[in-house]
Amino acid sequence: MPLARRRFDTLIIGAGGAGLNAALQLADSGLGVAVVSKVFPTRSHTVAAQGGVNAALANVLPDNWHWHMFDTVKGSDYLGDQDAIEFMCREAIPTVYELEHAGVPFSRLPDGRIYQRKFGGQSQNFGGEQAARTCAAADRTGHAILHALYQQNLRAKTHFFDEWFAINLLRDAEGVVLGALVIEIASGEPLIIEAKTTLLATGGCGQVFRTNSNAHINTGDGMAMALRIGVPLMDMEFFQFHPTGIAGKGMLISEGVRGEGGYLINKDGERFMDRYAPHARDLASRDVVSRSIMTEIKEGRGCGPRGDYMLLKVDHLGEEVVAKRLPGIRESSKIFAGVDPAHEPIPVFPTAHYSMGGIPTDRFGRVVVPERHGEETVPGLYAAGECACASVHGANRLGGNSLLDILVFGRLAGKDIREYVRENPYHRDLDDAVVQAAIAPLERWEQGGDGPGVAEVRAELQRTMEDHAGVFRTDEIMREGVDKLDALRDRLAAARLRDHSKAFNTARIQALELDNLYDVGRALAVSALHRQESRGAHSRPDYPERDDKQWMKHSLYFKAGDAMDYKPVRTKPLTVETFPPKPRVY
Repeated sequence: MPLARRRFDTLIIGAGGAGLNAALQLADSGLGVAVVSKVFPTRSHTVAAQGGVNAALANVLPDNWHWHMFDTVKGSDYLGDQDAIEFMCREAIPTVYELEHAGVPFSRLPDGRIYQRKFGGQSQNFGGEQAARTCAAADRTGHAILHALYQQNLRAKTHFFDEWFAINLLRDAEGVVLGALVIEIASGEPLIIEAKTTLLATGGCGQVFRTNSNAHINTGDGMAMALRIGVPLMDMEFFQFHPTGIAGKGMLISEGVRGEGGYLINKDGERFMDRYAPHARDLASRDVVSRSIMTEIKEGRGCGPRGDYMLLKVDHLGEEVVAKRLPGIRESSKIFAGVDPAHEPIPVFPTAHYSMGGIPTDRFGRVVVPERHGEETVPGLYAAGECACASVHGANRLGGNSLLDILVFGRLAGKDIREYVRENPYHRDLDDAVVQAAIAPLERWEQGGDGPGVAEVRAELQRTMEDHAGVFRTDEIMREGVDKLDALRDRLAAARLRDHSKAFNTARIQALELDNLYDVGRALAVSALHRQESRGAHSRPDYPERDDKQWMKHSLYFKAGDAMDYKPVRTKPLTVETFPPKPRVY
């Protein structure tokens, strides 16, 4: 029986900040927009962002976009593309004001202006005194932004497919992306959505690690879909471990806690960050703080009966400040750590948090692939948000730049899609062979017989990634990890579903997510094995120095044959002078 079909001008897969901001630009222009989300939109992972969004408004301390750009380039360990970074830092200011006008309830200063807090890696005057650049809505900034964007999309009459799962992209013989095959979770019925343009805004892949700060939905779906049509993933070795997850649990304790004046101590009560970052201390960049915590524990200064965590102290701020500025953090700490931070310190340990890598795009959100004479775009395909790599984060993202990234590039992708549809006003013919290729993963999980269960294989994958691609990596550890992934590929092929019913079969969705997690995890592990230097979040004790001569380049991982390619970092900004690489100290 032929599959049901729907047609739209544009299809957006993912309803987080990037997807909804893009949808808003399009719906307001009168185009037919479909947004497919595997959860209700306001449960998208943007809702979990706590600390804030960066913009050089200078409401609290002196600031400008050029200082913000310097901090972002330095934070990226000089691997970020400086033209994209300049663009993002310039656009930050109008983007935040646009959000304010859309109804985001930012916290306010006494004079009514938007409140801004201090965050890690921020400075005045190109590396001088600490800046206060992060615009916050208490410690629930992502929640405030996502709800405002969703409400604006309802006003604009965006068409939502809530609780639908995207299986594969549809790409024709000429390389044009024509939409996607999706499945309704409630009924189990597949649907072809034909679209003149498709935007991947599916978020990150933190669930590839056992201990992580991500929602269960962050399974790298968009990244894996891109891999399956031959698009490489860029810079996947750079995965950020946030220094302050709740010890043993992984739930995030926002950097905003340290921005408000909280600090880390070891078992001796010592503020140990003075040793590793004497100037920035607890507000050094996240990779520096994570490695410092791991080093303290390794050298025997950890807290608790097993000496396996550090303490984050905020009780000195007073109960009033904690209640006003950090209400969500206080609640999370009580529930998951059993401590009230207004009265006692929080046990913390680095947790897998954010992928700096992803689907390679230009600053307009257009997906780009290497060609003989440089790069060319994949017609009809866009990506924005954590699943994409522009690259504005390089080897390490600064706190507060993730919400900024999704909003700026989601907005710009929406504007560029508008132009693309104007120039390509008609749907292309969709060949049945393209549909058959896209439906193969669904049919694969219909196989009967005995085999490993999905949960069993997923747990093994997460354990392998945590043990072999964590904060510190060596050649031996990573080779062993890739060997384990080789063996796991056979177990994945043999895995079987126990339940083949259609209606609300979430086990089938988890099986399809496992396929995606494996592909993305392998991209991360293989890319990390090949990069023989320490840069940003990629820390190799066997290659402890950054090597700008050999490794100032972006990695590209192709699924076919685990092939690796590389492309140069764009060091020339749009209008200002280049920031040349320097030793990165805080």
